[in-house]
Amino acid sequence: MTSQYEAYRREYVAGGLTRDMLDACPIRQFESWLEQAVRAGLKDPTAMALATVGEDGMPWQRIVLLKGLSHGGFVFYTNYGSAKAAAIARNPRVSLLFPWNELDRQIIICGRAEKMSVAESASYFITRPRESQIAAWASRQSRPVSARALLEKQVRVFREKFGKGEIPMPDFWGGYRVMPEQIEFWQGGEHRLHDRFRYRRQADASWSVEQLQP
Repeated sequence: MTSQYEAYRREYVAGGLTRDMLDACPIRQFESWLEQAVRAGLKDPTAMALATVGEDGMPWQRIVLLKGLSHGGFVFYTNYGSAKAAAIARNPRVSLLFPWNELDRQIIICGRAEKMSVAESASYFITRPRESQIAAWASRQSRPVSARALLEKQVRVFREKFGKGEIPMPDFWGGYRVMPEQIEFWQGGEHRLHDRFRYRRQADASWSVEQLQP
């Protein structure tokens, strides 16, 4: 039986990618592409899919926001009691995907996630909007809740608790830094002849680059 989705296709015509267009450092190349994504007006240029593997061996993905590049690693923040944090504790090898479809581009990053220091996490936490700080206290991320009203009640509880005073960072919340081992840059091409270049970190911390067939 023919699926109605089989006819959904388009040509990728945003432009090609060649080896001499790439920076020798994939982090600088990423920053260049991210800057272009921002200038192009993408709605969520820092949104990335984070893939982890659970205790049952099942892979899982969710969207998180890139909050910086630190010590050559990709930074995001979360509740340390969340499903993603539990998965990382068991297996720190993760993958990130930036799906910039409007530019016919994607970037795939594979590496190891490591917890950031309390000081680093606190430095970011104090910059968050007040309601986001309260939400971090109110939500026990990934745990079941019987009704949204209960979550909203928790928000009210913490609003009253902190009043107009400073909100401290919860000890169950903080950042991760994904230290990349491989980074692939993908540029869509006509007739499905896409351009793919993969960087691999070498033992001496330098990077090798190879072109991949589409």
